[in-house]
Amino acid sequence: MSVHKVVKKITTHILQEMKAKGEKISMLTAYDFSMARIVDGAGIDIILVGDSASNVMAGHETTLPITLDQMIYHAGAVIRAVNRALVVVDLPFGSYQGNSKEALNSSIRIMKEAEAHAVKLEGGREVKESVERILSAGIPVMGHLGLTPQSIYKFGTYTVRAKEEEEAKRLIEDAHILQEAGCFAIVLEKIPYKLAARVASELTIPIIGIGAGNGVDGQVLVLHDMLGINNEFSPRFLRRYANLYEVMTSAVQNYVKDVKAKDFPNDSEQY
Repeated sequence: MSVHKVVKKITTHILQEMKAKGEKISMLTAYDFSMARIVDGAGIDIILVGDSASNVMAGHETTLPITLDQMIYHAGAVIRAVNRALVVVDLPFGSYQGNSKEALNSSIRIMKEAEAHAVKLEGGREVKESVERILSAGIPVMGHLGLTPQSIYKFGTYTVRAKEEEEAKRLIEDAHILQEAGCFAIVLEKIPYKLAARVASELTIPIIGIGAGNGVDGQVLVLHDMLGINNEFSPRFLRRYANLYEVMTSAVQNYVKDVKAKDFPNDSEQY
């Protein structure tokens, strides 16, 4: 029987077991209580309270504007809904870069105030000291390599990363550095599938892909993209499992029509 089906609570140790048994790990984002309750109840392994909340919840163009306080607010709402999934929270831009002491303080706030299970940060060798410092407080850390959206202005584009040999070599080295520093898993975003598969085979910790092919240990998508609530974003790696944009638009239009026609509420809907 699969590990996924028998466990009552997903932990970092369970994820390690899943990788060892070749069992794929499922991961989605969530940012609020109602959505998180649905996602957790449907059997997801990991819920990421992503800094993508900056885009999908607040309408910003990038992930950079969201604050630590806002991430804690979203994370707390998600945690209150979850019974089974491991909840990982993104450290937002400016809360850890270049300062391992601040990285630790930010992580402690997320764990204390939101009661989260783990944190995630972007980068390789440049965040090694921060990873080690956060881990020294007993806080699990997930890494993130490849396309790192918090560095979007440095890259200048959202295109596929590590296509050139030099960048690919550096990514493999960074993955090993993060594993040795103590990360329990790494997200690889928008890199060639052969490179991602190589990283997954070389490392003992789970590798979760987004636009990184099927040779990794698990997959993550942004919930609002996958459900078709956000219909403006259509990268090659995205599979839409529903078209809620149309469903919700139609429901609202029908409500407006019924109110205007004095059809709602009807006799059975009033006291």
